[in-house]
Amino acid sequence: MKTILLATAAAALFAAPAFAQDAIGSVGVTYSNPSIEVAGDDVDADVWTVDGSVALPAQDWTVTLNGAIDYTKAFGEEDVTGAAAAHLTKMWSSDVRAGAFVAANGIGSGNEPIWTVGAEAQKYLSNATLTGQVAYTTADNVDADIWTVGADAAFYVMPNLRLNAGVAYNNVDFSGGDTDAWTYGVGAEYEFENTPFSLGAAYTRADIDSLDVDTWSVGLRYSFGGGLQARDRAGANLGVSAISSVLNVF
Repeated sequence: MKTILLATAAAALFAAPAFAQDAIGSVGVTYSNPSIEVAGDDVDADVWTVDGSVALPAQDWTVTLNGAIDYTKAFGEEDVTGAAAAHLTKMWSSDVRAGAFVAANGIGSGNEPIWTVGAEAQKYLSNATLTGQVAYTTADNVDADIWTVGADAAFYVMPNLRLNAGVAYNNVDFSGGDTDAWTYGVGAEYEFENTPFSLGAAYTRADIDSLDVDTWSVGLRYSFGGGLQARDRAGANLGVSAISSVLNVF
C-alpha cells in the first residue's frame, strides 16, 4: 500500500506539466530548514522537497491534485517520504470556491501514512485571495487525532508579487491527554516578468505545548497555464498555503 501511495504522489507531481494545455498548476523545488528546541538546544533538519499541483476542470467542478516528495536529513539519519492530496471544489458564485479534500502525509516512511480529510473555501477579491479550512487528521503512528481550523490571506502587491499570511488552531488528542497548538506562517512569491519562473520564501512557526518548531524555506517554481493570481483563481494553490503546513508537523 505504501508503495502504491508513493507512486501516486510521484505521478501527481511529475505528470502535472502534461496537463498544461487544459489546466493550471506548477512544479517546484524547495529547501526548508526546520529548527526544533529540544532540552534547551536547537536541533536543525535539512529538507529538500520537489512538489507539483495541478487544477483540472471537470464540468462544473475542479479537481486539484497535489504531490510532493521530501528528502530529509536530521539527527544523523536520512529519509525519503511522499505526500499526496486530492481536492474537489466548485465555484458557487462568481468569487467563491468551496469543496472538500483528502490528503496523506508521510507516505513511504516506516510508519503508516497520516490521513487528513477536510473542507475548504476561498473568496476572491480584485487583488487578494482569502482561504479558510477545517480539517480532521488521524495519526496512527503517534496515536493522535487532530482538529485544525485555519485561515490564510494572500495579497497581490503587483500582479507578479504575492504576499500571504496564515494562522491555524489545532486541537491534538492523544492517548496521554490533549493539547492545543498554533501555527503561524508568512510567505512571498515573486514571478519574473515574461517568464513562468518564480522565487518564493516562507517562515512558519508551530507552537505545540512545550515544543516549538521554526521553519524557513526558499524555493524555485515553474508555473504552467497561467501566473500567480491565475493559479489562485483556478484552485491550483489549494493545499499549499501557510495554514496547511501544520499537517507536516505531526
